[in-house]
This record gives sequence, C-alpha cells and structure tokens, in this order.
Amino acid sequence: MTRPPTVTADGGAPAGPPPPAQPSAGDGGLRPGLRNRHLSMIAIGGVIGAGLFVGSGSGIAAAGPAILVSYALVGLLVVLVMRMLGEMAAANPTSGSFSAYADRALGRWAGFSIGWLYWFFWVVVLAVEATAGATILNGWVPAIPQWGWSLIVMLVLTGSNLASVASYGEFEFWFAGIKVVAIGAFIIIGLLAVFGVLPGSDNAGAGFSHLSDAGGFLPKGPGAILTGVLLVVFSFMGSEIVTLAAGESADPRRAVSKATNSVIWRICIFYLGSIFVVLALVPWNDKSIAKDGSYVAALDTIGIPHVGTVMDVIVLTAVLSCLNSGLYTASRMAFSLGRRGDAPRAFTRTSRRGVPHVAIMSSVAFGFVAVWFNYQWPDTVFQFLLNSSGAVALFVWLVICLTQLRMRRIILRESPDKLVVRMWLFPYLTWVTAAVIVFVVGYMLTDDSARDEMLLSLLVAAIVVAIAVVRRAVGRETPAAVPAVEPAGAAPAGSPEGPA
Repeated sequence: MTRPPTVTADGGAPAGPPPPAQPSAGDGGLRPGLRNRHLSMIAIGGVIGAGLFVGSGSGIAAAGPAILVSYALVGLLVVLVMRMLGEMAAANPTSGSFSAYADRALGRWAGFSIGWLYWFFWVVVLAVEATAGATILNGWVPAIPQWGWSLIVMLVLTGSNLASVASYGEFEFWFAGIKVVAIGAFIIIGLLAVFGVLPGSDNAGAGFSHLSDAGGFLPKGPGAILTGVLLVVFSFMGSEIVTLAAGESADPRRAVSKATNSVIWRICIFYLGSIFVVLALVPWNDKSIAKDGSYVAALDTIGIPHVGTVMDVIVLTAVLSCLNSGLYTASRMAFSLGRRGDAPRAFTRTSRRGVPHVAIMSSVAFGFVAVWFNYQWPDTVFQFLLNSSGAVALFVWLVICLTQLRMRRIILRESPDKLVVRMWLFPYLTWVTAAVIVFVVGYMLTDDSARDEMLLSLLVAAIVVAIAVVRRAVGRETPAAVPAVEPAGAAPAGSPEGPA
C-alpha cells in the first residue's frame, strides 16, 4: 500500500517531487535558537499583555465584581482553543502555526486569509504599543518627543529581532520575567492586606466584603457578564505565540505540550488571581479605578510609596514585551505565508543566522507607517486600522476550532504516533467552543459599543477572503514545497555558519 503524503512543516501536502533537503543560500530556513527557558517565559508572558494592567479597569466599571465571571469564561475559552492548537502544533510544529494547519485542513483560502489577518492585527499592535511606551518614556524624559521615543523603541527591538531568534528569546525572557514577578508580588501583598497581615493598609482585615458591599456581586445584572466578555476577550490575544515560536526550538513537541498543559494555571493565577485581589481591595465603583487604573488603585490602598512610578515601569515592560512579540509573530507569519506562495517570495529569505530579515523589515515598515498614522490621524485613519483588526482574535480562535476538527483525522491517518496532545471530549468540546465564539461574534453585532468594531473587522476579513478566492480562480496559488524549519544544527547550503 502506498503511504499517504506526510504533512509538510508548513501544514500543506507536497504537490510534486520532494523538495531538496537544503534550500539555496540566502533563502534558507529558520533554525532552532530558542532554549527551553525562553519558551517557558514566552508561554507565560504571552497571556500577560499590557491590556491586563491598563484595560481591566473598564471591565470592572462595566460589570462590577461579576467581571471575574467574564474573565473565567474567556479564560476557559482560551484553554480549550489552546488545547486544540496544542494538539496540532505538537504533531507538526511550524512557524505558520494555525494558518499553516488551516491551509492543509480547510483549503488555501483559509490559510491565506487567517494568516494575513493575523499579520495585520500584530502590525497594528506594533503602533499601539510603541505609542503607549513612548507616552510613558516621554513623561520621564520630556526632552525627547513622543515620536522620538516611538522611533527608538521600534529600532531597538527591530535590531534585537534581526540579530537572531535567540536575541528575541532573551529579551522576552526578561520582559516576561518582570511581569511574572510583578503580578506574583501584587497577589501576595494584596492577599496579606486583605487578611489584615499588613496593618497599614486601608483595607486591613476587610476580607472579601468588597465583592458584594456595593450593590452585590452582580450590581449591573447578569447581562453585564457578557458585556465584560467583550471588553476582556482581546486581552488574551497572544497565548498562541508559543506555538509559532516552538518551531524554532530544539524540542518543539515538548515545548508545545508543556505550554498547553500549563495554560490553565497561568490564566487562573495571572488573570483571575490578580483581578480577584483588585476587587477585594477596592470597591468596584471606586472612582480611582477609572482615574488611576485598577492596579494602581489597589496598591494605593496598601500604602506602597511611588505606586504610580512602579506601575509605569511594569506597564512599560508589558508594552515592550508585547511589541517584541508582535514583531516576532508578524515576521514569522509573513515568512510562512511566503513559503506557501501566499506572500512575496522575498519574505522567505533568511540571514546567515536563520533570521527572516526581509519579513521582519517588511512588518516593521508597516508598523512605522501605522505609528505615523497614529500621530497624524488618531481619530480617523488609525482608528479605522484599530477597529478593523479588533475582532481578529475571535476569527483566529474560530478557525483553530474548525481546523482541528479535520486535522485530527489527518494526523490519525498519517502520523498517529505524533498525537501526543489530545483535545478533551473530541469532537463535542470543539463544536461547543466554536458555537460559543460564534455567539460572542453575534452578541458584538447587537452591542452598541462593539458593533462598529465587529462590522469593520468583518469587512476587512471579507476583503481578504475575496482576494484569496480570486487568487485561486486566476491560478496565482503556488504549492508550498520548502520546509519552514530546518533540523537542529542544519545550516543553509553555501552558508559558513551553523546555528546561531
């Protein structure tokens, strides 16, 4: 019996003769450069975005203590989606991740569409985070204008990404480490204050009374839970980064399995744990939450000096982490799209250190343009970019669900030994998760505050899908033939260097 075609590194089935073992010089593949400690922190840091620090206040104001239920629901959704993605990534680690799997399972139009939408999301995030970081830095050193700080931040992190994948991993290791230590310390100190161990706190010994003493646990009714879901869902974007980064590690399957298994406690501690402490320390309707931010308001009640500066440092770290990961993620998605013939072939060119320098520079170039839009037309052009990319997280999660339904059969047929991570209660939980995501999309269309964002995101998605369909109709698609990740220790033909 003829053996079925194996899954290529980018998720597509080979369309002809097998590709050469090594690509030509200047067009080599990515090379393993991330260590286990890098991937561990990337996995942890991926779920701690700047939105947790600066955006949680709006969710608390909208839902009260019930925002905990909103975070729990979205957290559960992310756990299920990550389990599905982990199943596919452990079986076939690749820089294209869910886009490459959608390409194989649903068709070229799906991989093309979700890949470009995801790239678009992250290059817009580059502008958001660069501006946020520049605002903080300008407050410390006003002699340098905000645009100057944006330029400096973008150039520094672009340089680190161009140097080697290990440079990205090292930056992210320390950025994520600071975030983890900060949230861990916040939770411990906050709980000590809640239980009266810190007598100087304004809430010494208050216990958990603030969870119900200002109108009850559901002060705005059960419907506010769904409103809270809409406000917090996008702060979880980034959990999937570890599955893209795993392709550049020495042991990607182990890294993906570990990250997938740990996502539950990461969400419980960093999101639910920290928000719970905030609500226990400060009444949900306290004006300081909206004025200073939820974490600053909570720390103020404990009496920690210079709390505003402390939080600025932590938020800046989160911003730089998100910017660093955004540039990495966008460039690897562009690289994968180029490998599959869905982007310019130039995106696949790599340096001697195995870094896709053309994809990085192309992504950061759009990021610079978006930063300029943010300064020139913040309420028009940039707001359009922001709103039109806002719902991409939901689109990505839905595509992951639909892809996993078919990829499970493909993996079982071709490489059953690689099914080392399995989705729970397959296929029932997968269908339930997809249905919940569709429900959230539908609810956004009925919510006045979220309708415009969803409509613009759907419009951009429709345009990208239409381009994919037209490309297929006119025969512009080309099959993916070259593996996205070379074996550990391999160097491109003609290159004098080994792995970075």
